[in-house]
Amino acid sequence: MTIQALNSTQLYHVAELEKLPCKSTKELPPIDEIVGQERAQKAVEFAMSIKEKGYNIYAIGQNGLGKRTMILRYLNRHQHDAAALFDWCYVANFEDIRTPKVLKLPNGIGRKLKQDIEKLMTKLVKAIPLAFDNEMYFTRADKLKNQLAAKQEAELEGITRQAKEQGVSLTVTTQGDYQFVAMNGDELHSEESFDELTKKEQEHFGNTIDALEISLRNMVRQLTEWEETYSEKIKKLNDEVTKDVITHFIKQLKIDYADYSEIKGYLTDLQKDIIENADIFLEETGEQGEIATASLDKKLPRRYKVNVLVSRDNEDFPIVVEENPNYHSLFGYIETATFKGTVFTDFSLIRPGSLHKANGGVLLMDAVKVLEQPYVWDGLKRALRARQLSFTSLEKEVTLTGAVSLDPEPIPLDVKIILFGDYRTYQLLQHYDPEFSELFRVTADFEDEMKRTPDAELHYARFISSIVHDNGMLHCDKKAIARIIEHSSRIAGDQTKLSLHSAHIANLLRESNYVARQAKSNMIRVSHVEEALSNQQMRLGRLQDSVMESFINGTTLIHTLGEAVGQVNALSVLSTSDHMFGAPNRITATTAYGDGDVIDIERSVDLGGSIHSKGVMILTAYLSSVFGKTAKVPLTTNITFEQSYGGVDGDSASMAEFCAVVSAFSKQPNRQDIAITGSMNQFGESQPIGGVNEKIEGFYDVCSIKGRSNAQGVIIPRSNMHNLMLRPDIVKAVEKGEFHIWAIDHVTEAIELFTGKSAGEPSDEGSYPIDTIYGIAQAKLNALRK
Repeated sequence: MTIQALNSTQLYHVAELEKLPCKSTKELPPIDEIVGQERAQKAVEFAMSIKEKGYNIYAIGQNGLGKRTMILRYLNRHQHDAAALFDWCYVANFEDIRTPKVLKLPNGIGRKLKQDIEKLMTKLVKAIPLAFDNEMYFTRADKLKNQLAAKQEAELEGITRQAKEQGVSLTVTTQGDYQFVAMNGDELHSEESFDELTKKEQEHFGNTIDALEISLRNMVRQLTEWEETYSEKIKKLNDEVTKDVITHFIKQLKIDYADYSEIKGYLTDLQKDIIENADIFLEETGEQGEIATASLDKKLPRRYKVNVLVSRDNEDFPIVVEENPNYHSLFGYIETATFKGTVFTDFSLIRPGSLHKANGGVLLMDAVKVLEQPYVWDGLKRALRARQLSFTSLEKEVTLTGAVSLDPEPIPLDVKIILFGDYRTYQLLQHYDPEFSELFRVTADFEDEMKRTPDAELHYARFISSIVHDNGMLHCDKKAIARIIEHSSRIAGDQTKLSLHSAHIANLLRESNYVARQAKSNMIRVSHVEEALSNQQMRLGRLQDSVMESFINGTTLIHTLGEAVGQVNALSVLSTSDHMFGAPNRITATTAYGDGDVIDIERSVDLGGSIHSKGVMILTAYLSSVFGKTAKVPLTTNITFEQSYGGVDGDSASMAEFCAVVSAFSKQPNRQDIAITGSMNQFGESQPIGGVNEKIEGFYDVCSIKGRSNAQGVIIPRSNMHNLMLRPDIVKAVEKGEFHIWAIDHVTEAIELFTGKSAGEPSDEGSYPIDTIYGIAQAKLNALRK
């Protein structure tokens, strides 16, 4: 039979763009979503429509698929209830200053309240001292003071007179204490004169003074009570003065905020606290007064500030992207301030985190970054479980001490978390964290590729147009659009698919735009795209050039012409992190009298991976089914990859290895101008492999280096035909008959191409015709057995 080579139209799927309604992206309307991600978009829509706890999103997919772009575009169009968005403020809890209160206010009210309270304090800072610094206040205070002084003086005069009548004088010591001393006429008794008195007179004076001291103590108690009454009256006077001032100024605020019950309650508490703490407005010099007003902006009492944690000046849906989700940036923190060597903190130093800013909306983060930061994952789960943000527990965990001076009231949390990550991170979280599935119930799984149809190509062209429009690039003409779509198929490695790695396409467009501008072109044309691709190849191709140089200087031994026994050119793929290319490998097989074993040298020296070893075992099984049905194969075969000094894995060389073994058995030479790639099963059927384009191109390049002939070509599995998106020079060579690509279904077809003879069909007894490769090999094996 004659095995037909593929024609050039089968090697490359040209983008005709029949449905494109215009000649360039200038007239092509861009799309505002990411192409080909309907499944992921539906998952996001579903999660956003459910308000219950736990319906957060984990977006799975490789980098560059446009996960964030798609989700942000959808969220910007998301219909939301503006009435469900609030301002969050912290104010002092006047009953317990350690536990600041939260005010939940409608949009925009928080900032307005802060300004109004600041204006109120600015007025009170001036008005309260003035109220205490005028004649009316002084007159009322002096009157109370004089009343006390008059009472005290009258009482003191009475006891002085009583003492005098009994010959005793009331004096005041240098320490300010009252003391009774016996009189000697008009003079005070000295110690000497007192000693000269009779014992009876001394006892009389002693008894008299004891009785007077009892009266004095009663008087002092009375004086203390009067002073307390005086203090109460002064306090009442001060409260009345302060109340008159604040009532006047706060009246309008209470009217303005009458509809907001939380603010009304706060203003009432504020008024009461200012009346009780009027000293804050009067102590301009005291240290406590200075700390009370210590501020970076205005000299206003800190106690009466409004700390607007989150303010929504518009009704836009809150969408926050947190690039650095460390503990403080996510959950907020409480600052401390230093004033003249004193460290202090209060509610006005509470700072918001991303969760506060995203409250009522969506917070987007990278999963790996969240897991890398200490305490963040646990804190996030705790906040989502409790549906509230608490500073205290979080701060204690971070500081690892109990030294938290504030215990702010927690803020209710209503937020959707969207984590971006890869499959491995997702699987690890699923496996090791039982809470993960409860809190992230929706998975948005992003596709790597989409089906390539005329409609899909049009959609993809609009996607290209959106990148061009968004980035202000030169417009692409129709051929350039087609070339980019074809390149997308090449990235996907499939004629029937388009790659959804939007970042790669966006980069190609940027580079093509640069090339076009350098060439002073008014539009991106196909030549500019080709040059951009060539530039990418040049930048990434150092390793490829190094490998190809080994073929040029003969370091790597290979024949691309002639024939050889037990020798086949196989194809492999080498890759770096961002570049993949193909290169041929020589596989050789040698035989010796033995027990029918096939020895894989790569496996024996631990250079072969488990998949490669499996491939060798499969070809051994097929080999036994071909030649060992009636008697044991009397040969031991050794196969190896020549000049392979690194690891070998994968089963894509198993057909090549089989062809080398059959050639060694039959002593029939294999063509060296043909290379083969493909794995096989135990029945000899060819199976698809990866990197088929790179492998074909690698062999073509080596043929160009070692010497071209029109008979050269590559054998591939037929199941890989849809993966072909080859370079234009190879397509042209095939079209001219200067290079050939054969697609096969069975390894026997490869044997026929390599040897020019049929492999052979067995008879019922298991013997093969003598003019076939299997027949020749069987005859040699039978001779050895005899």
